[in-house]
Amino acid sequence: MAYPAPEMASTTTDRAAGESGRMRAVTARRYGSPDVLEVSDVERPTPAPDEVLVRVRASTVGPPDSATREGSPAPIRLFSGLRRPKAIPGDALAGVVEATGATVTRFAEGDRVFGTTAPETGAHAEYVCLAEDAVLAVTPSSVDHGEAATVADGGLTALAFLRDVVDLRAGQSILVNGASGGVGTFAVQLAAHFGADVTGVCSTDNVALVESLGADTVLDYTETDFTATGERYDVVFDVVGKRSYPECRDSLTPTGVYLTTVPSAGVGYWVARTRLGGGRRAKFAATGVKPASEKQVNLGVLRELLDQGELRAVVDRTYPLEAIAEAHRYVDTGHKVGAVVLAMD
Repeated sequence: MAYPAPEMASTTTDRAAGESGRMRAVTARRYGSPDVLEVSDVERPTPAPDEVLVRVRASTVGPPDSATREGSPAPIRLFSGLRRPKAIPGDALAGVVEATGATVTRFAEGDRVFGTTAPETGAHAEYVCLAEDAVLAVTPSSVDHGEAATVADGGLTALAFLRDVVDLRAGQSILVNGASGGVGTFAVQLAAHFGADVTGVCSTDNVALVESLGADTVLDYTETDFTATGERYDVVFDVVGKRSYPECRDSLTPTGVYLTTVPSAGVGYWVARTRLGGGRRAKFAATGVKPASEKQVNLGVLRELLDQGELRAVVDRTYPLEAIAEAHRYVDTGHKVGAVVLAMD
């Protein structure tokens, strides 16, 4: 589902807003349903000497954005605000460098770029400032803004887990539960690129897609429970947080690793309990708060794969900024395929 491009009048309005030092951005006065979200006229940021001002063309909306909007689980509010959201949401972005600070040499005005503001937010706006050494790279010419933003979201997460957390290698086996989602589509491609034997788990409608991404085997979860097949994997990557470590333990090899992107008290317990020893383990990583230097390296890897045509983004729907609440409602259904893109113009 794609929305039509804004009329020229909207572009003119956007330009006038930019020139006046104002911009459109997503805001919320309280936590709650998608209806709390609105598009407001706010002050446009000004780059410091070591910063670049990026005119954002696209961002993404995913489950972490829904959690931040709801303020749940409660620990999220330690970062987003105790009583109400205190910042513009969103972290993945793609756009064009609008201006550079006096000391910036890495980027120039007019560069097409993509990256992330994480662990900070602010990408669901027309403009954002980032430090020159932030997690930002020049976008390959063959990749559009929506695709690039998707890579800076699910791609960065998948690569951090597969390369940094488990160091997936050729000859190993991996099962990706949620293989058709925003992180899952990249996990399947990257695992195949690393030479692993890949099994993807998804719904009936998405079997062909997951096969096209490089999975050696695809299981339809409506027909097959992967935990009951008797198969064993070096890695079980539950990107959607639907199956617990105890449920997956017997699907792991004796030294296998269970991964999940979804934090919970249960995950924390099993990570701690299995930390010692050489047997099966549960692992979790808060990839968004990793040092910028590490994420820069990973973004560079993803950029090279994109440029070589060895990695592709899967975009389900694209919504204009004004339809931010509708984008959240769709994400909340839990049935998106790949990424949901938020287009600024």
